[in-house]
Amino acid sequence: MKIRIKLFFSILILLIGCTDFLKTDPQGQLIEASFPVSSSDALLATNAVYAAVRDWYYNSGGYPILDIMSDDAYKGSNKNDQLATVGAYDNFTFNTTGDGLDRWWATLYQGIKWANVVTEKVSVIPMDTTLRNRYVGEARFLRGLFYFDLIRAWGGVPLVTTTDPPLHLGRASTDEIYSLIFSDLHYAESHLTKKSELTSPDQGRATSGAAEALLARVYLFQKDFVNAEIYALKVIQSNEYSLEPNFLDANGVNGNNGVESIFEVGALGVEDFNGGGAQYANTQGVRGTPNRGWGFNRPSIDLRKSFEPGDPRLKGTIIDLGDTLDGVFIKGDPDPANDPVVTLNQNGDTINIQCYNRKVWTPGNDTPTQWSHHRRLIRYADVLLMAAEAMNENGKPADALTYLNQVRKRARGGNISILPDVTVTNQSLLRDKILLERRHELAMEGERFWDLIRTGNAAIILGPLGFTPGKNELLPIHQSEIDISQGSLTQNPNYQ
Repeated sequence: MKIRIKLFFSILILLIGCTDFLKTDPQGQLIEASFPVSSSDALLATNAVYAAVRDWYYNSGGYPILDIMSDDAYKGSNKNDQLATVGAYDNFTFNTTGDGLDRWWATLYQGIKWANVVTEKVSVIPMDTTLRNRYVGEARFLRGLFYFDLIRAWGGVPLVTTTDPPLHLGRASTDEIYSLIFSDLHYAESHLTKKSELTSPDQGRATSGAAEALLARVYLFQKDFVNAEIYALKVIQSNEYSLEPNFLDANGVNGNNGVESIFEVGALGVEDFNGGGAQYANTQGVRGTPNRGWGFNRPSIDLRKSFEPGDPRLKGTIIDLGDTLDGVFIKGDPDPANDPVVTLNQNGDTINIQCYNRKVWTPGNDTPTQWSHHRRLIRYADVLLMAAEAMNENGKPADALTYLNQVRKRARGGNISILPDVTVTNQSLLRDKILLERRHELAMEGERFWDLIRTGNAAIILGPLGFTPGKNELLPIHQSEIDISQGSLTQNPNYQ
């Protein structure tokens, strides 16, 4: 496997989300024998772990396939761009040799290797104990995040907790992976600072609230609703976070490192990863005029129709041709042969509209400015909805409604004629209401596919799109990784 490659640091990218850190010059090539050995090295090694989440490949291999596999989105871009690779996620025809999954896997393990340097070597550096424990806590938070991505995508995977792992590793059990995730996140919760305690240069670092929010998400995925409730409420009752008054700011530039952001990936408006830019939003940016990107991840007709009448989040989620955003007119790709404005099926039904993901928009009309988007990995609205879901499952519908309706209240923006409070207390009906609210609040943010998987709704909702039960709950391990492992790795069920 690629994880056998010896760790080296040719570039140490500093703190995500802070301009000064992102502009720091490369530190030169460093070797394991001489790094890290000092408190300043400890800071560099810890900051380097954050580079993995800004890597383009961290985003499910570069393309937002998690949205594309859900009912929220299509491949997007023009008809033929990446059709054989990214297009396969529209209809679940991807296989063990397709492009992208190998890059995602490798990037997650690269981040894990960097985290292991901190947990193994920084932890023994003679320095201030509180600060050292915080650095280790940040690395362990990120390692827990990486392993949670791995286990959701592939199930049991190789478990690597050292900088010098065996040459060939088989798959650990899911119990073993979850045990490490919980150990890492509980350590992080105990040793990280609160968001309010971060100084300005440290904005963007993992916090105790981020660890608690991620714990709630992991427990929810495991259907451990008791613990999911406990950790969601810890975040809520900390009074460290709140909803942005304006829904657009929850993912927009005005909310960067704001009150709703629990953990985000910061970036600068430069068309260069090493210069501090991030390509996640560029991949999905408007094609044509203005030229903001490639236009992948197009919101689906089904998502558009699912919003309640008057829900402002519809326009907060979808950019249509003819819209004007921050003074910029959206013309899009005008060539119907290249990218039809409306695509019809043989019955004349609209099955696709040229539109774009509003949540990755940044002000500007050129490509570099699109690279400055701060991707929110965890935000407070998600925590409120996790609390609502867990409390409903725990037989507390009244409490669940409190948190569900907080999200709806923000969404309606003072317009009492839309999005009335939900009042249903029947557990099954309320469960459906919460899942639908998650769809509308978190659309195009990469959560819908996982929500359908963990709630058992994937076969019903995604079946018409090609989802096969017993197979597509997990992704295939790329054949190149299986070949490199020389038989140590086995493939997921029903993939050839």
